[in-house]
Amino acid sequence: MTELRPVVLVTGANGFVGRHLSAVLESRGWMVRRAQRMLTGGEYEVQIGSIGPRTDWRPALDGVDAVVHLAARVHHPNEEHTAEVYRAINTEGTLQLARCAAAADVQHFIYLSTILVNGATTEGRAPFREGDDPKPRGVYGMSKAAAESGLEAIAAQTGMQASIIRPPLIYGAGASGNFQLLVNAVRLGVPLPIASIFNRRAFLSVQNLSSFIAHRLEAAGRNLHVFLVADDEQVSTPEFVRQIAEAIGKPARLMPSPELLLRGLLKLGGRGDAGDSLIGSMEVDTSKARSNGWRPELSQQAGLRLAVGAFR
Repeated sequence: MTELRPVVLVTGANGFVGRHLSAVLESRGWMVRRAQRMLTGGEYEVQIGSIGPRTDWRPALDGVDAVVHLAARVHHPNEEHTAEVYRAINTEGTLQLARCAAAADVQHFIYLSTILVNGATTEGRAPFREGDDPKPRGVYGMSKAAAESGLEAIAAQTGMQASIIRPPLIYGAGASGNFQLLVNAVRLGVPLPIASIFNRRAFLSVQNLSSFIAHRLEAAGRNLHVFLVADDEQVSTPEFVRQIAEAIGKPARLMPSPELLLRGLLKLGGRGDAGDSLIGSMEVDTSKARSNGWRPELSQQAGLRLAVGAFR
């Protein structure tokens, strides 16, 4: 007799986080149904067109026990004028999926949000916590905060269990964005003018994020919870780059530079938005996630070795 496995629908399953997460969930006994824009011929795929306020999720949700919603319009520099795109995908698209999931009697809805819902920096204040008043940064952060608010209302109205995860920068094999830029700079031996930065920032390996999501899927309940999740280590930007260099096996070429000059260079390079994420502090309090029995499976050093092993 074939044992029935619980079914989880993962949106964004062919993305950076989705690929890692799907493998972890399958190893823990879940049948992963991958929601994708284009079919690739893999097992348990379901085709979903554009995500928005009118997306028909009913075929994808048939027989599904849980949903992990990863798909999103991610932040891009110089796109402040496209607020309606972020709102349509990240806010209305998320709430449409949540409403359809509740109607399909899905037991647990997990939403990958962003730490930017809390704010841009923890300079001069305590680490971010789940109970802080939201101060979302930019149209991306605001679109995610609005989705969280709507999801809270849907969970209260329907009784569907919901978990909201606000991660900091997620790194791992296949990551793009700022992490890829740092890895490429170290690999190419580019001098980085960040030796004078004395901040503290939270980071999260994709393996630790995946283990937390798997842990949450095993939790029973009918409530909504918000979690801040990060690696145990919260380090300065220069220290993080040094760890990347150690993992690659190359020296970290760091040189001192005044903060004002560094911010000016970032603006000249069209990356003025990266000033806070590179120079400022962003610490998070992960005590709530840990109080639920979860612990990061990997140290930051181990996570970075897996992330950049291909460059050795």
